[in-house]
Amino acid sequence: KGGTDRSLICNPVTVAENTQSDGKSFEQLRHECLMKGVLFEDPDFPAKDSSLFFSEKVPVQIEWKRPTEICKNPKFILDGADRTDICQGQLGDCWLLAAVASLTMKKEALARVVPPDQEFDQRYAGIFHFQFWNHNKWLDVVVDDRLPTVRNQLIMLHSASSNEFWSALLEKAYAKLNGSYEALKGGSTMEAMEDFTGGVGEMYETKAAPGDLFNIMKKALDRGSMMGCSIDISSSAESEAKTSTGLVKGHAYSITGVEEVNARGQKVKLVRIRNPWGQVEWNGAWSDNSREWNYVDSAEKTRILQNSADDGEFWMEFEDFKRNYDKVEICNMSPDSLTEDTKHQWAVNVFEGNWIRGSTAGGCRNYIDTFWTNPQFKLLLNDADGDNTCSVVIALMQKNRRKLRKEGLDLETIGFAVYEAPEGEDHVGKDFFRYNASKARSRTYINMREVAERFTLPPGHYLLVPTTFQPHHEADFLIRVFSETKAEPPMPSPPEEETKEEKGLRRLFEQLAGSCLQHPSFVQISSVFIRASLSSFFLDTVNQVDNTGKIEFQEFKVFWEKMKKWIMLFLSFDTDRSGKMSSYELRGALKAAGMQLNNQLLQLVGLRFADENYEIDFDDYLTCIVRLENMFSMYKRLC
Repeated sequence: KGGTDRSLICNPVTVAENTQSDGKSFEQLRHECLMKGVLFEDPDFPAKDSSLFFSEKVPVQIEWKRPTEICKNPKFILDGADRTDICQGQLGDCWLLAAVASLTMKKEALARVVPPDQEFDQRYAGIFHFQFWNHNKWLDVVVDDRLPTVRNQLIMLHSASSNEFWSALLEKAYAKLNGSYEALKGGSTMEAMEDFTGGVGEMYETKAAPGDLFNIMKKALDRGSMMGCSIDISSSAESEAKTSTGLVKGHAYSITGVEEVNARGQKVKLVRIRNPWGQVEWNGAWSDNSREWNYVDSAEKTRILQNSADDGEFWMEFEDFKRNYDKVEICNMSPDSLTEDTKHQWAVNVFEGNWIRGSTAGGCRNYIDTFWTNPQFKLLLNDADGDNTCSVVIALMQKNRRKLRKEGLDLETIGFAVYEAPEGEDHVGKDFFRYNASKARSRTYINMREVAERFTLPPGHYLLVPTTFQPHHEADFLIRVFSETKAEPPMPSPPEEETKEEKGLRRLFEQLAGSCLQHPSFVQISSVFIRASLSSFFLDTVNQVDNTGKIEFQEFKVFWEKMKKWIMLFLSFDTDRSGKMSSYELRGALKAAGMQLNNQLLQLVGLRFADENYEIDFDDYLTCIVRLENMFSMYKRLC
């Protein structure tokens, strides 16, 4: 919802919401099972094939087994949770596993995601729970401990220890959150890192990285940030392809260490990386058994290598790292820049919205005729630093796209632009964007869950426009705006932050919606006076004057003047004289008629009256505008 959150990201006191369909908490469900002497079976995520895959058949005979059926002495966490507990199974979710490995190095965040109040030998009831950040709130996800196995072996994420199960159960809870195990195939490590912390992400291209990238990475680890890296692929055939140097293309790795060592009298920059497979390592310089380690002091070597084995973790020299890897993803607990030492106080403003076909899905600026119909958010930046600029981080996230995969939907290509806002305009029109350039924008449009950018802007009023690349593409989105110390976000037409008047309008709109759906269309202009909606408008007009229910000539003149204005407005927007106007132009037509609607009302009106080609004919236009006129009139009387 629109608003300001000045608390820390990953605030440990934030209470997580229960997500079970019956509304019961983990403690309630566990207590009920203990009282009844039964083991929990999750009705929301049953031990069935549908929880595994939605687009394909399960390739082998799978048995769902509890850890107590797999081994004799199961443990939730054995000798502490660490990155060696992360071994990839049959699922292509290395991006998730790389984030889990990084999570084990941040104990405070780990305790939040993996609550320690659960075990197999105390109060065991076959139920476990995990907590994830999801669209700006923390959710508590419960699962039963039935896990998919083949020949008594776990086939998904598992620990190197055969009797340790926290990582396997964590993956199951994350699969439940996203709808199925299959929904976890493919992704960005940043996505999971944010879901584990509520942090804000940044990505660096190693081939075009700033000169101090090594220091940025070191500072990130020092601040408790989580990091991942990957090698780009040019085609799907290269995915998971192993190179001659032991690296895997299209594969997500976690960065677990950054060090400088003395070798032959020189400082050498090293990066430690982990392969979620738990094996397959870099075999070049500074790998586990390479000769370069012979030139490092023995105590230093022991400290850094820590009895290295073929466990999927290895060191590389930083220049080799940049040559071989293409992307570095960093999830920070605070939006503070990693390129400076100063720490700032941040305000976090959160907005939610939707791109609706035929209404607010206007596409990028390439589509200038519809770009202006996208949701618009106003921001006021007024806390400048010594250079008279304000630091701001904008993160645009599309919501629930993994869950929607089973419906054939995947990530949209998204981005945003920031404009200097004109005074006195709640929602600017097409001409503004035609003649004004953006002051800042996302570097590219990309099909990732979140696009985040850092800017420095002069103090002032700004207009933020989030969009999909092409028009007519629907999605829900969340925007987080991190600004130094203060940010006042006046939102022009936000469905989330309504004034007293807007709330009254919403109540009236909901009351009228049922009759709106049943109303007949208009055949021709001459028949408008005898239609029910116009009859009600006449009665409204009369009742406002004398409550007699009689239509006097003077009252008729008032109505007819409005009717002429509405007709002329329609003709001005029906540019090709087809008898129809674009639904994207509805906002402008209603505004010209003196009716300012917030985004949500406009979307509902567009869905109601537009046809499959996103057009509104005259009959439906008139029906719409008369009903809105009635709504405004009724509200004025109530006030």
